[in-house]
Amino acid sequence: MVRHYLVLGRVQGVGFRWFVHREASELGLCGWVRNTDEGAVEIIAAGEEADLAELRTAIGRGPRGSRVDQVIEHLLADSEAATLMPFQIEGAW
Repeated sequence: MVRHYLVLGRVQGVGFRWFVHREASELGLCGWVRNTDEGAVEIIAAGEEADLAELRTAIGRGPRGSRVDQVIEHLLADSEAATLMPFQIEGAW
């Protein structure tokens, strides 16, 4: 399964991308996380349904110092997973 998440709230400048990276990597998911120009965090994640559900729970909680107001979630076609690598942070360096 492949999911797209858009996380709204106080999610930039609080270690949110690193938090998502750690959670997704521990679950063995592929995909990426990045900040958007609008102040949100965008995530593409691929893996087993149970692992994606666990990631979704973690995203809703967020790291200390963050405030998640809304998580917009979309199911993507399984073919989207073909180009995904082990989970990474985009635009972090």
